[in-house]
Amino acid sequence: MARHNHDTRFLTHRMAQDRTPSSLSPAPDAPPAGDRPPAEDPPNNVSQINGGPPMVPVCQPLAAYRRLGRRLLTVVCQLSGLLAGGIVAYVHDLPMEQRRRRRLLSRVATLVEPRLDPALVHQTFAVQLRQRLERLGPTYIKLGQIMAVREDMLPRTLTDELKNLFDQAPAVPFPVIRRLIESELGRPLADLFIQVEEQPIGSASLAQVHRATTRAGQAVVIKVLKPGVRDTVLTDLKLLRGLGAILNQVLPQYQPAAIIEEFRSYTIRELDLTSEADNGEVFAAYFHDSPTILFPRMYRELSSAKVLTMAFLDGFKPGSPATFALSDQDRAQVVNLGAQAVLRMLYQYGFFHADLHAGNLMILRGPPLRIGFVDLGMVGRFEDETRRRLLYYYHALVNGDVEKAAQHLGGIARLGSRSDPDGFGRAVQELSRRFLLRAQYGDFSIARLILESMRLGGRYRMYFRVELVLMVKALVTFEGVGRMVDPDLDVVALSRTHVAAIFRAQFRPGRLTRELWRNGPELLDLAGRLPELLAQSSRRLERLSQPPTANPLASLRGAIVAAACILGGVMTLLQSDAWLAGSSLMLVGFWCYWRDR
Repeated sequence: MARHNHDTRFLTHRMAQDRTPSSLSPAPDAPPAGDRPPAEDPPNNVSQINGGPPMVPVCQPLAAYRRLGRRLLTVVCQLSGLLAGGIVAYVHDLPMEQRRRRRLLSRVATLVEPRLDPALVHQTFAVQLRQRLERLGPTYIKLGQIMAVREDMLPRTLTDELKNLFDQAPAVPFPVIRRLIESELGRPLADLFIQVEEQPIGSASLAQVHRATTRAGQAVVIKVLKPGVRDTVLTDLKLLRGLGAILNQVLPQYQPAAIIEEFRSYTIRELDLTSEADNGEVFAAYFHDSPTILFPRMYRELSSAKVLTMAFLDGFKPGSPATFALSDQDRAQVVNLGAQAVLRMLYQYGFFHADLHAGNLMILRGPPLRIGFVDLGMVGRFEDETRRRLLYYYHALVNGDVEKAAQHLGGIARLGSRSDPDGFGRAVQELSRRFLLRAQYGDFSIARLILESMRLGGRYRMYFRVELVLMVKALVTFEGVGRMVDPDLDVVALSRTHVAAIFRAQFRPGRLTRELWRNGPELLDLAGRLPELLAQSSRRLERLSQPPTANPLASLRGAIVAAACILGGVMTLLQSDAWLAGSSLMLVGFWCYWRDR
């Protein structure tokens, strides 16, 4: 094992003594040797030892806890190094005068700096955070990716650096992938596919993708969950829950527990590729009436929880040379299709691609020209009420109604302690007015306006779910890719056209009839209880409108008696030593006051 980093050598001394099986190579996304978690215990169900009789497997109830403890130790090492490195980076950024004033902090930095990893100690805190997440493996890389899109909560210096985590991860060797596919599908690879390309066309932190051809001659891609990833991720998620609870007490303004819980729910779904197959079929059903908007077909017979086979969309990515070879009319058609697809996902169905970027979009040649969406493992969902509020908010925004827009956005937020909804509404209105004024000069981004509005929420103790941030990410992609294809794109005009169509569809007679039919039982129940509710309301109003029967001077008389007793008690205490009499008078006065409240 390689020499440990300075900041982890003490805590990982025992790890170095553990035996690592020589037949296994570390996972491609494993951390460097100095920060690598200890090897797993060898299995104890060995059939024979030294030629002896077969052994009965020994139950080890603490094995799971041992693995958890070792993983916890590794995480603690990295977090401790990050904390110490953050202190050193902070002190180094201070002017010399302030450094002299903060002698204790400077001494701590001087003490810990020689013990830190030399490759990290002179980096900024944001760089240290990113590299430590990379060392901790796939779970923490995914967590960093979620943090990278939470620009509404985290400083921009952090989110900009964490976006580097979206780069490609090292691939697992193909022989390992071959064995996993055959194990999952229960047949030799040659019986399933005519050929499979050994070089992956993409490799992420959790899975990698290979092109292949089925026995029927269909061009497909095979997405394979990397070996050992699931167990590592599930162990890490247990630790992250506890970490989130601790950080929530230290940094409540950033809502770390909420971010981790949202991350947990998304990651668990990504660990089961069956969910991605389900997502693809849901999208295909929603857009069955739009043949120019495509989602890959899922081959269930060649898929499992760890292997997913889907149709290969033969196209090119936006921004490629082929894009600029298209005519002006074709490029405008591509942008129009993209806007239609994204806005329908968000505001018509409330079910949208949550990992949308230029790499997950495809342009397919015609005629007719089509667009396709791939990598459907991460999706966002809005319940009907939230989806309607978002639709009304976006409709008001693109039509310049800042008051209504602020009202709808405030209705979506989760109120924290000491929240100020009125102040938030005024701030959002002022921000929207400034953005709309800039729109006259062509410098306008709806996604940036929404993001900045949500960022104001932290100041007024109003918080938004991660789905809303992912929605903004989808809008950012729509705007960025649209302007990449058509530099003269008018985002407001295009959005207004498609949102108006979705808005009108909300109030079609057929849709209203379906809504009425769906809520029919509740309406019938309300109609049956209406006489009773009216009678109760009438009696309550009568009680409130009746004049008080008691003497109106009674409360005034009681207040005078209470004040006299309290004043007499105070004077007795000040002018004599009769503390008992004075205290008694004050108690009687307070009793009279509370009785007549």
